[in-house]
Amino acid sequence: MPKKIALKPLSLAIAALFVQSVASAADEDAKQLAEMTVRQERPATVAGNPSPQAEVTGEQARDMNVVNTEDVLKYAPSLQIRKRYIGDRNAIIAARTTGTVQSARSLVYADGLLLSNLIGNSYAYPARWSLVGSEEIETSTVVYGPYSAVLPGNSAGATVLMTTRRPETSEAHGRVQVFSSDYKLYNSDVSAYGHQEQASGGFRVGNLTVNLLGNHLDSRGQPMSFATATRASGAGGTAVSGYVVDKDPTGAQRVIVGAYGMDHTVQDVGKIRLAYDFAPGTRLAVTYGEWRNDSRISAASYLRNAAGQTVTSGPVLIDGVRYNLTAGNFAPSESETVNRLFGVTFDSRLGADWRLESAFSIYQTPTDVSRAASTATSTGGTVAYSDGTGWNNADLRLIWKPNGGRAGHLVTAGFHQDAYTYDYDKYNLSSWLNEGSKTALTNHNHGHTRTQALYLQDEWKFAPKWTLTAGVRQEKWQASEGEIYTSSLGSNSLRERTEHGTSPKLSLAWQATDDWTLRASFGKAYRFPTVAELYQTESSGSTTRISDPNLKPEKVLAKELSAEGALGRGVLRASIFEEIVRDALYSFTDYSNVSRNQNIDKLRARGVELAYTVPEIVRGLDVTASLTHVRSKVLENALNPSSVGKWVIRVPDWRATLFAVYRLDEHWSGSLGYKYSGRQYNNPDNSDQ
Repeated sequence: MPKKIALKPLSLAIAALFVQSVASAADEDAKQLAEMTVRQERPATVAGNPSPQAEVTGEQARDMNVVNTEDVLKYAPSLQIRKRYIGDRNAIIAARTTGTVQSARSLVYADGLLLSNLIGNSYAYPARWSLVGSEEIETSTVVYGPYSAVLPGNSAGATVLMTTRRPETSEAHGRVQVFSSDYKLYNSDVSAYGHQEQASGGFRVGNLTVNLLGNHLDSRGQPMSFATATRASGAGGTAVSGYVVDKDPTGAQRVIVGAYGMDHTVQDVGKIRLAYDFAPGTRLAVTYGEWRNDSRISAASYLRNAAGQTVTSGPVLIDGVRYNLTAGNFAPSESETVNRLFGVTFDSRLGADWRLESAFSIYQTPTDVSRAASTATSTGGTVAYSDGTGWNNADLRLIWKPNGGRAGHLVTAGFHQDAYTYDYDKYNLSSWLNEGSKTALTNHNHGHTRTQALYLQDEWKFAPKWTLTAGVRQEKWQASEGEIYTSSLGSNSLRERTEHGTSPKLSLAWQATDDWTLRASFGKAYRFPTVAELYQTESSGSTTRISDPNLKPEKVLAKELSAEGALGRGVLRASIFEEIVRDALYSFTDYSNVSRNQNIDKLRARGVELAYTVPEIVRGLDVTASLTHVRSKVLENALNPSSVGKWVIRVPDWRATLFAVYRLDEHWSGSLGYKYSGRQYNNPDNSDQ
């Protein structure tokens, strides 16, 4: 291994070091690496991005215990995927300064197509990970912070850019997995189990390449939450046993009477991607993917009467004290969804100095039906339809390298447009398993948002060791066609709104030595309200969601100092960062099951991140590690003054990862991974532990 490592972005350096460390002939493998890099042709969001980055290659992912696609990122620095069980559809991203309740502050792309579900901003709106197979991933790059003008303000947390392999000849991959997890808590003692089968592959015919993916997942999850009883006045009730008395996260005594949210999910995915090379550097790719999910959610009451029968409703006597049960906690539910992605990308080298990149996508939900019983024993219930919900995106950018890059400039100019539609109707059912038994309409929520943006960015190498990246993004956001109807509040048609945002970006990099680069970055970003934050008001079982059509866009001001380069046998990146957010948009559920969208006046987060990768720390052993410490604080909050001075919701103080791979020979390897997440709070006043 050479003593000096040529400085590159951390992600490329890690890949280069990894290949060098396992090579049997260094010179020959270096040639192979160069060929791979040219062939990949990464999008401008990586090539010209001044943000700190981390990368996981497909080869590295094969050393991990990957079941769902998001598992590929489980050991990325400062990143947490909210995955609670295999097949969880609520796997949103939490990054350095964002918690597991802010899905709209991250972005996920696959081959240039947006997979993020920006209809809302909560755990219920995750990226559509299932449309990428774990076996077809070539690279997954994580970009931290809003420092690129190319990306919208949703990048304030993190942006994941996945690329899939293009076959050079015919290839096929198969994977069969079975899994089981024992779970015990309170009086729940269950086994969460399932299986997954995945097939992927492709072939090349002349200039045409075809990629195919098929995946089937059948999985059962453990309880997601626990039902509690409410102390009631009066006398009388059914004497019960089986309850558990403990304390809630605020220290108050509670009585646990059952578990709910046990999900049995069956998911099927099919995808085809066609790519045609018209000429070197000119490629058209068309993607069609369909993801279907059938879900059955059940509950279990711990309570038994004197005859040993299960009790799920009515007043009960616990130690002689009268309590009421929330009968909806024990109600079963079912859902069927069909999701479709249509995508087109076209990239072309227009000349020696010019390149065009474009991406267009449409995401539809032609079927989205959820049925729920009112109680565990009733025949009546509700049905909800979200069939008209979806979005479309368009990105067009020109990249100019005057004099083939010899002038020291890399200029990117582009246009972006997105449009999101939320359409939700809910009815009562006289028979909850029969959609034909609809009676009264109880909820109607509809709305539309659109964002248009122009941006310009220049990466200017103005001196041999100095690079200045400057950019600006100008955005226009509109909300329209807002309608909210509930049976209790009546109908409201809401006014149209327009907001504008100007987001400057600036980054200065200095190559201090052959091995080290220092960088200072500044970025402002606007994260506009999602359509569900504006227009989703409803009651569903024991949960109430409250929207606000007058929400302000959040304004993010991010700053970072980083050092990146060779240390010992590995590559180290050290970052010091600060983020200030005004009018921060939060959608969180408190312990009374009320989910409320609101602006928090001012938040601040300061932190340090270390990421270190050491290939061949000893013969056959590769190690990656990261450590992040964040101090977050609510500085201003007129809606909840008790939260001022407290920690920001769901942002932990410490995060750490460690992943080691030992290669016994060219065929066998073993790995060990560790993750840690420290103290965090769910309540704005930090009254919970």
